[in-house]
Amino acid sequence: MARFQYSFQAALVGLLGVGFSFFLSMGWAPSAQAAPIASVALPVAYLPPGDAITDPNALLRYSLPIDSPDIRKVQDTLEGLNYSLRTKQWGRAKREISRSTKLLNRKHSAIESTIPEERRAQAAPLFEDISAQLETLQTAAQDKDLETLWSTRKSVLGTIGDLEYLMVKGFPYEVPADYDSLPQLKGRATIEFKTNEGPVTVVVDGYSAPVTAGNFVDLVGRGFYDGMTFDRAEENYVLQTGDPEGPEAGFIDPKTKEYRAIPLEILVEGDETPTYGATLEELGRFLEKPVLPFNSFGALGMARPESEPDGGSSQFFFFLFEPELTPAGLNLLDGRYAVFGYTIDGKDALDLMGRQGGKIISAKVIDGLDSFVAPKA
Repeated sequence: MARFQYSFQAALVGLLGVGFSFFLSMGWAPSAQAAPIASVALPVAYLPPGDAITDPNALLRYSLPIDSPDIRKVQDTLEGLNYSLRTKQWGRAKREISRSTKLLNRKHSAIESTIPEERRAQAAPLFEDISAQLETLQTAAQDKDLETLWSTRKSVLGTIGDLEYLMVKGFPYEVPADYDSLPQLKGRATIEFKTNEGPVTVVVDGYSAPVTAGNFVDLVGRGFYDGMTFDRAEENYVLQTGDPEGPEAGFIDPKTKEYRAIPLEILVEGDETPTYGATLEELGRFLEKPVLPFNSFGALGMARPESEPDGGSSQFFFFLFEPELTPAGLNLLDGRYAVFGYTIDGKDALDLMGRQGGKIISAKVIDGLDSFVAPKA
């Protein structure tokens, strides 16, 4: 076994008006100690505005490759409704719900036009559901019914996500031919892990990380992770597995008898295609944001040797660090390691295994295999 090992420290120094200094230590050597990298001082101008998005479902919605600014405005308003609900600003909540309702009604035709014609029949009941859910929100806001507001907000955003998914028009770019020999995921897949602490469900995103997600789906399908223990469990940090028995640190393809190396793959906001083979820091893009950030508890990250951006294979980790301690856009894991999915159910099981270790009993792809593309011969 050759587990990739690393450590992470992040410290917040000073008060508002002074700035942030972050310290990261990431050594992939067997030693538990690692030399710290120099701190990075960031002025207040780079503080992220508003709350970081930590909901995995919201992150998945925002990462869909769609072009419908009107539905995004509806979504943005309802995603932001959480602040009004947390602070019980009833007037503000009513205005946000009213604004979403009016925008949906006024822009219905424009929103519908972004859906491929052959899917519009599927969209019709979703529009109806969204309208009904917004009415429920309006009534609950009038009655100051916080429980109904929270549950209905979650439901309507889920329905909006389903509508947005219908807007995706195929896979949005060509993956470099250099990676034709690797499995790819040209869409999304849902995977269910059965663990000794209960089920964990994740969604892997091939729109943003087709090679990384494709490799993972392939290994799950092979039963590679079945019976594996989490050989690294650190509360409030990571839960890592994927290191097979024997001297190899990753998957050996039975056909080629060679180590399957997966490139570091990161899609940056505003880019049309992912970057490969280099960290954002190495590319001079340290302050830019990945489409899939380490914002959410249970984010799936690809483990790799520190000195080899393209050295990952089968080892992966669940990120367990609370996102409040790593502000969006300033998290030093972002841009250094690839996120390829999020945990949408099973946080309690991850939390328990992060404290005491655990085991994957089995892993199975329960949706999305139609988006899987096998390697070219």
